[in-house]
Order: sequence, then structure tokens, then C-alpha cells
Amino acid sequence: MVHKVLTGIPVATGIAIGKAFFVNRNHKAHLPRQTVSAAQVPAEVERLHQAFADVGSELTAIREQVPAELKEYGLLIDTHLLMLRDPKLSGAAEEHVRTLGLNAAWALEKAVADQEAVFGAIHDPYIRERMQDVRVVADKVQAKLIGAETDLASMSGRAIIMAHDLTPADTVELQVDKIMGFATVRGGKTSHTGIMARSLGIPALVGVDRLEDVVHDGDLVVLDGLSGKIVVNPSESELEDYNERAAFFEDYTRKIKRHCHLPAETFDGSRVQVMANIELVEEVASVIDNGGEGVGLYRTEYAYLNRTDLPDEEELAEKYIDLAAIMNPRKVVFRTLDLGADKFIAAFGELGEANPAMGLRAIRFCLKNPQLFKTQLRAILRASPFGNVSLMFPMISGVKEVRQAKAWLAQAKAELRREGVEYDPDMPVGIMIELPAAVMIAEYLAHEVDFFSIGTNDLIQYSIGVDRTNHHVSYLYQPLHPATLRSIKLVVDAAHQAGIEVSLCGEVASDPFCVPILLGMGIDSISLTPQAIPGIKRIIRQTNMHDCRKLLRDVLECRTVSRINNLVMDNIFKHFPDEVTFFTSLLENDEAPS
Repeated sequence: MVHKVLTGIPVATGIAIGKAFFVNRNHKAHLPRQTVSAAQVPAEVERLHQAFADVGSELTAIREQVPAELKEYGLLIDTHLLMLRDPKLSGAAEEHVRTLGLNAAWALEKAVADQEAVFGAIHDPYIRERMQDVRVVADKVQAKLIGAETDLASMSGRAIIMAHDLTPADTVELQVDKIMGFATVRGGKTSHTGIMARSLGIPALVGVDRLEDVVHDGDLVVLDGLSGKIVVNPSESELEDYNERAAFFEDYTRKIKRHCHLPAETFDGSRVQVMANIELVEEVASVIDNGGEGVGLYRTEYAYLNRTDLPDEEELAEKYIDLAAIMNPRKVVFRTLDLGADKFIAAFGELGEANPAMGLRAIRFCLKNPQLFKTQLRAILRASPFGNVSLMFPMISGVKEVRQAKAWLAQAKAELRREGVEYDPDMPVGIMIELPAAVMIAEYLAHEVDFFSIGTNDLIQYSIGVDRTNHHVSYLYQPLHPATLRSIKLVVDAAHQAGIEVSLCGEVASDPFCVPILLGMGIDSISLTPQAIPGIKRIIRQTNMHDCRKLLRDVLECRTVSRINNLVMDNIFKHFPDEVTFFTSLLENDEAPS
């Protein structure tokens, strides 16, 4: 037995020790790449469509088995069913069979590769990772075509699931009580594997290179969702150490959950509101269970993805009303559509943008397509009487965009008023600050809106000019870069001088090393993944503003990222030596690769 250590991206915390079980492996290497004669084309096209139909039938059957408590999984399976029925993917594959004479599996692979090329040019990691869904569906169809399907029934006991990629359908078929943890080759921080693992309360790693080469079925493995490691065939001393750490983590988790509903108030009485980022209504239970004081960012894009038509006002209003009513009186902040034109080719045509991330997306796309924009605005307004609802516009770069967006909102209000439809006329309206341009004119923008929400993920990338998903330059993605810190402070100061509140969402909000600095700046609220809320609230309750302000002053005098990171880490480890053991930090990699 060979001892190996692999690394990946932790998307759900915890430690699991058990036997490895592979749900699926990458079968692309064994994909037959052959051409077919003109006489064989009709049969090959029929074989392609039959495989799509068979996978659709299997997923439909699995969908019906999803228990009520795992409704979230059902929605993800629904997404894959929509993709299977979408003629774009199967149609493109059929075209390759007919025009190029490719066999069905090869034709489907080429169709997926064409879509991956489009998605790969998109800057937003969340949107880019939705391409994983297309690949998952295609993989299932290809497995059917080449006879490489996995026998999930062969898993007899509890195990740690290893996979090239993992789908909700795979999980349902496996029976959740048998799953100790997940590890996949594919996926990122927003992938469905993380959503599933967090809802089950088990550890998970994604993006694990060489997983399929190194790990074999039945190997004893340690899956460390705290440090992002997989230890294959651990030694006795390693097993003893990890068993102790796992017990310590479980005890810590129970302890912070017992107090997660207490307010996030420092020793010296400063209060910070801690809210959640979600994309599905079904995540509300997790928000409340983990002590979330509201939803600081509801990503509305999910309703628009992976479908051939656009959602109408009734569909959107029903979702939004449900969310507002369930969370009432807790606040819910709806972010208007933050997608690009490349997601709506069927409805609006192909733009051929060379760089969609800098193109027609978010508020720009909405202002260019006012009917789509107004449909969503009306739906949000209709939800406003049912709870504590706010609205914010993403990717704002100037005052003119804010005024244009508010003009369409006013028009939507006027229409509803004429129709006798109730809405909250005083619903707060804010903007996201995620572009350097918005930072520099924050004092002007503050007089146009009721609140700011700083989107640190994009702000860091745009400010430093780095794509954090590009492993060649990802080391440059530094949340405590002097430019980033000064940008955030400038925005907070401008907001408070104008008498409006400022929130911060993004991964920085769930990083215990960064939170004391945010407190020192005077951030009014933070918004983070629901599962991170108990730990961050505990950190806040064990600090005081005097120390946070002093740390901020010291940090602002530093000129380099490494100096800031070292200062912050020393401070946190001194005050919270036990707490930070159970957190992953964005500060851990600040060195260029050798």
C-alpha cells in the first residue's frame, strides 16, 4: 500500500476516515473516436437520441425517489433534466454526426467542447462552473453510449465517495446515510458537490488532481476538509492524530452551534449583522439553523440558467414571495440579474463578445434589455409586502447607470400602482461596489442609493487584474492587498459620511483572519455562506473594537501583502489559537510559484 497525500479545494469542513469508493471515473480516455459511413449515420443519430432519452428516464425515476428533506437535490436533478431536453446540446452533437461523420460519443464530446470554449471565456467563477452541469449531463450520456455506467448498488457499507464529478442523482442513488465525505477531480468553490456536502454536514474536497490515478477502490483514506488534504493509506500515527482532530472538530462544531443564535456583538458592545449568501430558496433552513440574521445576497441567476426560455413574472414572483415570507422579519437583499448576454443566445442572439466578463453583463445587460429587467423588478416589488425586502444592482460603474436603473424601477412601481398590485414604496435600493470605478466615486454614488454592498470577490480580481481560477497567477489573488484594503475603507467612509449602511459579501466575510479588519473599518454587516456563520459569529463575540481598530491602523501602514498577512496571522493566532484551526483562509498562499 502506497502512502500518498493529495490536495484539493475544501468546500465543506470536517474530517472523515474510511474506505474509498469510486462512483465514476473519467471515461474520456476510453472514448471511441471513429467515423461512420453515410449509410451508418441514421442509426448513429438514433443511438445518440436513444442515449439521451434513456438517461432522461433514469434521472426522472431518481427524481421521484428524492425525499422531502433533500428537496434541494431534486432541484439540481431538475436542472440536469432541463439540459437533457434542451435541443442545443443534442442538436449540436447530431450535427457533428451528420456533417462530420463522427460516432455519437465523439460528436457529443465535440459539442460539449464547443460550449466549454464559450463558458471558459467568462470571468465569473460561479457562472463558469455552471458548465460543470453541462459536462455532467454529457458524461452520463457518453457512459450510456459506451457502456461505462457505474454500478452504485455495489457499495455495501459507509464510505468516502471519490468521483471524477458528482451529481445529485449519484448521491440519491447512493443513499446519503452511507456517505462519509466527497472528493472529486472537477468542481470549484460554488459547485454542487459543495452544496450537497454542506447540506449533509460532511467534509468535501473538489479540484483534486491525480485523484483517479492515485486512489483505488477500498483504499483507506483520510479526507481532511479543514486543510484540503487527502491522505491515502495513512500511517498508524497519522490515523491517531486525525482521529483526535476529528473528535476535537466535532466538539467545537457542537459548541459553536449552541451559541450561533446569539447576536454578533463584540466584548465592548459593537454590533455587526451577520447574514447569508444563498442562491436557492431551499437554503433558507440552513440560514436559520446556523444563526443567520437575514439574507445579505440572494443570487437571482439560478432561475435563468440551463433553460431554453425566460422565466416569466409569475414564476419569479412566486419564488421571491416564498423567500421573503419565510425569512420575515429578517432582511432579504435581492441582487438583480448578474449574467451576461452569452447566457441568453436563444432569446437575444449571439453577440460574439471576445471578453464577456468586460462586456454586456449584469446591470449593462439589464439596461440593454429593459423588458427582461422590468419583469424581474416587478417580481421583486411584488414580494416586498411579504417581508423585509431590499434590492441591489450589480456591477455599477457610474452614477448614470444607477439613475437609469432607478428610472426603470420607478416605471415598474407606476405600472403596479395602476394595476392595483401592492408593493412597498419605501423598499431600500442599493448597489454593489465591485469595480474600481465605483470605489473612486463612492462619495457620489452614496447620495443615489440607500446602502452599499461591497462584492470583494470581483473587487479583488478587477483591482489587481488577476483571474483567481488561473493557477498561473492565482497566488496574486490577495484579499489584504494594500490597494484592496484602501478601496474597502474608502467605500465604508463614503457610505457613513452620506449616512447610509455598508455591507460586505464575498469569501473575505467568512475568513477569520480578515473579519477583525472589517470590524475595525466599521462595516455594518457581512454576508457569507450559511455554514460559516456560527464560527464567524463566535470570532466576533470574542474580540473588541479597540483591538480591531488598532490592527487596522497597523495594517494600513504596511506596504506589502506579505507584511500585512504576517501581521494579521500573528494577531489572530495570539487571540484565537483554537478557533483558526478549523478555518481555511484566503491568506495562506501569498508566494509566487518557484
